[in-house]
Amino acid sequence: MMQPKSRVKIAGEETLSNGWTRLSSYLLDYIDRKGATHRLKREVYHRTPAACILLYDPRRDLVVLVRQFRLAVHLNGDPSWIIEVPAGLLDDDHPEAAIRREAMEETGYRLRDARFLFKSYTSPGAVTEVVHFFSALIDTADHVAEGGGLDEEHEDIEVLEIPLDEAAAMIETGEIFDVKTIVLLQWALLNRGKLS
Repeated sequence: MMQPKSRVKIAGEETLSNGWTRLSSYLLDYIDRKGATHRLKREVYHRTPAACILLYDPRRDLVVLVRQFRLAVHLNGDPSWIIEVPAGLLDDDHPEAAIRREAMEETGYRLRDARFLFKSYTSPGAVTEVVHFFSALIDTADHVAEGGGLDEEHEDIEVLEIPLDEAAAMIETGEIFDVKTIVLLQWALLNRGKLS
């Protein structure tokens, strides 16, 4: 059997945009499973790695989520202020350091322990971004700042404390439709007994 890397050869790349993120157009020669070679054209967004975290208070059985504006969602005609887990780009930090920073900036919670769960590509068909998923146990004593995001980045983030079962139900009602958040809430439901 042919090795996967030997089945793909990059024949050309053109940068289409290089703003907030770089968008490239690629020509590639792809050998299919039957041995036929095809010239394909694909576009890829080069996004830097990111991290996200589920903050869970086992005593109150609730999760801390955030609500913020997302332009891509707005352009699709869906509710523009969406409910998510805290998340952000690594900005050259180690994933755990980055998620500790983001959790504090967005929610005002200081993390005692951040547990790495897994990493995932959330849109591998066109985006290079790898997201590192974390969880952390919190309590009211860990809420040491207001949160809400950074003023200099014009972040306008609402902090929400929602019972875990209610948050899970919000997936079914369509109130929560961010994939990172859905994955982490489902993980929490599956592991609830181990989260104390």
